[in-house]
Amino acid sequence: MSKPIVFLVDEDPETLPVLTAALERRFGADYEILGDGSPESALAKLQQACATGECVALLMASDLDWLARAHDACPGAARCVIASFGDQAAYVRIRRALVLGEVETSVVKLWGHPEERLYPVVSEMLRRWVRVTKKPDPLVRIVGEQWSSRSHDLRDVFERHSLPYAFIAHDSDEGKRVLKELGQPQGLPVVIFRNRFLVDPTNMQIAKMLGVRTEPEGGLYDVVVVGGGPAGLSTAVNAVWDGLRTLVVERKSLGGQAGMSSMIRNYLGFPRGISGADLAARAHEQAVALGAEFLLTRDAIHLEEHGDEKILELAEGTEVRARTVVIASGVSYNRLEVDGIERLAGKGVYYGASTAEARAFAGADVFVVGAGDSGGQAAIHLSRYAATVTMLARGGITMSTYLRRQIERTPNIRIRLNTELTGIEGMQRLEAIDVVDTTTGVKERLMGSAMFVLIGAAPHTSWLETALELSRTGHLLTAPSLETSMPGVFAVGDVRDRSPRGVSAAVADGALVIRSIREHLGDRSRQPAPRPCVMETVTA
Repeated sequence: MSKPIVFLVDEDPETLPVLTAALERRFGADYEILGDGSPESALAKLQQACATGECVALLMASDLDWLARAHDACPGAARCVIASFGDQAAYVRIRRALVLGEVETSVVKLWGHPEERLYPVVSEMLRRWVRVTKKPDPLVRIVGEQWSSRSHDLRDVFERHSLPYAFIAHDSDEGKRVLKELGQPQGLPVVIFRNRFLVDPTNMQIAKMLGVRTEPEGGLYDVVVVGGGPAGLSTAVNAVWDGLRTLVVERKSLGGQAGMSSMIRNYLGFPRGISGADLAARAHEQAVALGAEFLLTRDAIHLEEHGDEKILELAEGTEVRARTVVIASGVSYNRLEVDGIERLAGKGVYYGASTAEARAFAGADVFVVGAGDSGGQAAIHLSRYAATVTMLARGGITMSTYLRRQIERTPNIRIRLNTELTGIEGMQRLEAIDVVDTTTGVKERLMGSAMFVLIGAAPHTSWLETALELSRTGHLLTAPSLETSMPGVFAVGDVRDRSPRGVSAAVADGALVIRSIREHLGDRSRQPAPRPCVMETVTA
C-alpha cells in the first residue's frame, strides 16, 4: 500500500520548498510529502488522490478557502493553516476558523528550527489522525457476542486505557476458527493474551493476566486516593511530589467521566485539545514516575477510623491503612427511566460517550440524549463515523458556545429540542426509539442503531452513607479545606457538594487538598520531595 499523504500548498516560492524539505527529513519515511504552489493544480491532484482511494493524512495551506474546498474532497484529513507572521487581517480570519472548527491548528511561517515549533505541531496532528483512523496491532483479542453488554464493557475498558485490542464476533468465520483452536471453551467472552486465555473473566482477572498490580504493597500510607479521574490523579501527582507515600485505588478506568470525552478543548496548555483518555494516561504516567502506587480494578466498599488511622476496605477483603484518605470517586451518568431500556444496555444503548463503540456504527444512524457539553462532545466524535447523529434535548441547549458553533457546522448532526424519549424498540439490539414533542404532543418513531445517554450524573457515595455526611443529592459535604465530616478524610472533584464542574476545577481541587492534608498531618511525614534520577559522570 502507498504511504499516507501530507499535502502542502503555498504560493510563496520561498516557503514551499523549505517546508517540503523540512517535513521530508522528519516524516518522509512514513508519509509521502507532496507540495504544490498552485491552489487550483493542488486541488485537482488532491481530488484525484482521494477519488482513487489514496489516504490523505494532513493538509497544510496558507489559504483558508482552499482548505475548506479540500476538506470536501478529503473529509478525513487533518487541516493546518500556514500563517504569515504579522499579518493581522489573516490572524483574525485564522482565529475565527479555529473557533468554528474549520481547521484544527495553525503554524507560523517564522518557525525557526523545525524541532522547536514545526515538528511538534505536525507530529501531534499526525498522531491524532493515526489514532482515529488506524488500529494498532492488538495486545489482546476478545471473542464474544457482538451485542453482549459484557462485550461492550470490555471494549470500553480497553479503549479508555488506550490498550490496543481486537474484538471478534463469536459467530463470525474468524471467531469460530479462534474458538476451535482454543478447544471450544464453555462460555463467552473469551479474552486472549499471547498464549493464555480466560473465559468470561472479571476485570481483576484480566488485570492479573496482563501483569497489572491489583494488591497494595502494604504498610501505612500517608494518602490513599479513591478514584482515578482528573481530581484523583491531580491529588496523586501533588501528594507524591510533596513527599507523601500515596496509593490510588480505581474501580474501573483511569480518567473517570472525563476519560470518556473524545476531546477536551478548554484545558490549559493544550491549544489543539486533548482526549480525556490521553490526558488520563499522561497524568498516570506522571504520578507513577514520581512514585505513586496504583491499584486498578479494585472497588472501595467501606471506610472507618482506627485511632489516628483510616482503614479502607476493598472488595475481595483487602484492607488498606492510611493517615489520610481523599475521596475522588466522581459521578456516573444518570439512568433513563424508560421501560425495557436496561435490557438493551450495551446492545445499542450506552451511558456516556463510549468512544469504544463509535467505529462500530460507521454509516449508521445514532442518537445522543442530552444537549450539555458532554452530549455535544459525544455528537461531534460520533459524527466522524455515523451517517447521522440526532441529539435529543428535553428542553433547550445548555452546551458551550464553542461546541454549539462546531455542531452547527457539522452537516450530519441535527438537534431536536423539546423532545422526550418514551420507548425503545428491538429484541437483540436497538432498532428504533419512540419520542414525543413536549410542546405539540406529536409522537414519532425514529429508526436508529445506537443511543448514547448523557443526562446528568450522580455521585459514587453509596458505600459512604454510614461513614460521612452527605447532601440530599448524595454528594459529600466538605469544609472550605475540602475536609469531610471525618477528620483526615477529604473530598475532591465532582463527588463533593457544590463543586465547580469541569476538568480544570477537578485538577485544581487535587492541588489545593494537599495543603489541607499537610495541616492535618503536621510534620509527621515531612520528607524531601522526590528528585529525578540523574546520571553522573565520574572522572578519575
